[in-house]
Amino acid sequence: MAGHKSVINRREFLGTLVASGCSLWIPSASSAPNGPSHSPQADHDSAIRDAIKKAENFEHDYRDDIYLERRQLRLLRQCLQRLTRVQQYVGYGNFNLIDLDRARRYARLYSAIGEFTAAEMAFIESIYHVDAQQYGFLGKRLSASLTDTIQRRDVRKIPGSGHYLYRGEALAVYEKMRKRIGTQLELTSGIRGVVKQLHLFLAKASKSGGNLSRAARSLAPPGHSYHGIGDFDVGQRGLGAANFTSAFSKTGIYRQLLDMGLIKMRYPYANPYGVRHEPWHIKVVKDA
Repeated sequence: MAGHKSVINRREFLGTLVASGCSLWIPSASSAPNGPSHSPQADHDSAIRDAIKKAENFEHDYRDDIYLERRQLRLLRQCLQRLTRVQQYVGYGNFNLIDLDRARRYARLYSAIGEFTAAEMAFIESIYHVDAQQYGFLGKRLSASLTDTIQRRDVRKIPGSGHYLYRGEALAVYEKMRKRIGTQLELTSGIRGVVKQLHLFLAKASKSGGNLSRAARSLAPPGHSYHGIGDFDVGQRGLGAANFTSAFSKTGIYRQLLDMGLIKMRYPYANPYGVRHEPWHIKVVKDA
């Protein structure tokens, strides 16, 4: 489905990262609560229980949430604005598939976007490469590289949606749903490349005031989303943004999907990823 070609010099990035001081802020060992040591499995189980509890009230700020420092938050918002300008230039649908190399090329060529600065690229790299479990997201990394690409021959654009699905199982599952449910069921989000997921995650983190933990309770960090490899979201036509809230679970579309056995949820209640319940997210790919 996807290949990759890294064009970012790793040594150069590390030097820029240190020079710009834009590494992520995480708690030091001294800030961790004192207590008896446990086995790795016990620690993992405890982390899952903690994440499940926090996901029940996913928009709440918790005492041990991980935040960006103020300077880092400014950098995040610079990156977000530049990515938004890339999206405006290439169009909403194309932005779902664009890879980072191409986004940087557009930014370099078009003054209305403006080239990504060294500090911005270092920040993007740090967001991608940091262990997301350090701020509470317990899912696995699914992409091979920050510069992963999506091949156009592997996808199909769904008319009237602005979204794409992978040919094969994902497309077959969606077409089966549409055939059984009808046109009131719509595709609300399909394939999301790393850049698209990065844009969404930065927007969520910006809205939360730099709280990465809170952002990750609603949205997988870049490189960790199953939207990149096959999953998709559905909704009821006319419901708009409420399709991404608990309101969707009260719709006739959702009840039909359940009654017909057509829905498999990636993020049910009490899921082990630390993500809120998402009844609209259709599981296509097996758990990593």
